[in-house]
Amino acid sequence: MHLAIATEDQDSQKETVERIAQARELIHSELSKVIVGQREIIDQLLYGLFSGGHCLITGAPGLAKTLLVNSIAQIFDLRFQRIQFTPDLMPADITGTEILEEDGHGHRTLQFVKGPIFANVLLADEINRTPPKTQAALLEAMQEHQVTAAGVRYRLEEPFFVLATQNPIEMEGTYPLPEAQLDRFMFNIVIDYLPEDEEVAVVTRTTTVAAEPIQPLFTGADVLQFHDIVRKVPVAEDVVRYAVRLAAASRSGTDGAPEFINEWVSWGAGLRAAQYLVLGAKAKALLEGRAHVSEDDIRALIHPTLRHRILVNYRAEAEGVTVDAVIDRLLETVERPAAQ
Repeated sequence: MHLAIATEDQDSQKETVERIAQARELIHSELSKVIVGQREIIDQLLYGLFSGGHCLITGAPGLAKTLLVNSIAQIFDLRFQRIQFTPDLMPADITGTEILEEDGHGHRTLQFVKGPIFANVLLADEINRTPPKTQAALLEAMQEHQVTAAGVRYRLEEPFFVLATQNPIEMEGTYPLPEAQLDRFMFNIVIDYLPEDEEVAVVTRTTTVAAEPIQPLFTGADVLQFHDIVRKVPVAEDVVRYAVRLAAASRSGTDGAPEFINEWVSWGAGLRAAQYLVLGAKAKALLEGRAHVSEDDIRALIHPTLRHRILVNYRAEAEGVTVDAVIDRLLETVERPAAQ
């Protein structure tokens, strides 16, 4: 089943919003075949997907991170590739490499063999299991949607998303991702353990009959059209200013930084954080059936947007202050836009 998206003009705006909200419910219904619960996590992934942003998924092993990403790729009928990141993985294992080939006349030429990064949805599984040199191989692809090999640039097929999973940093054998790469991820989505009743449902389902196959609902062309529609959603200046102030308030040592930020934070969020807050809020509004963005949309996305962009210092760690607690204080401190 494919859901056609109406063209964006004044007469069809309401219809377009209704269709995208309907798309959200269709996706949740299809995912429920293999995923129990996790509605908020799925929504955050959809906000990223509809905005064209990459997502980092953090959680302990065994929480169905890989299954969730693979299922979403099937729903959108996108080409899916998975890379298992290991300590011995090399950059060429991701991007591809040149090999020497001989034709029927004995002539030898170098041919570029594309790596698994040439996909629509790339699952970088346990990305923090590999050293920074290999992690950095993703940077150009994530930012420029291209790969350079032997001086030649190769464009990646659109749409292109990196959905990376990582184990919690405190586990042994992991390499924290560099800040430059972390900033390329739109969201850092944290998956926690399910409530007992939902865990019972998972165990029951996975130890009986096989799950129903996921059916494609959309195409890659639909996804690209979603991106265009999301960017056209209007947003008031005071809502944008609120997003900018939230990001700016997280930077220690700057004018107007709250005292608790100077006390606990070594590095705060940059401009890209505010951009992603607004873009994600636009996608959230559309998927909820609204054609406008409110400050509540910004507030709802501040944790996944900022938690990987704020670096707390040793004092905060000694006092047991987490990044999410710092973000909670920001929401309490930064003044909301005045009611219109």
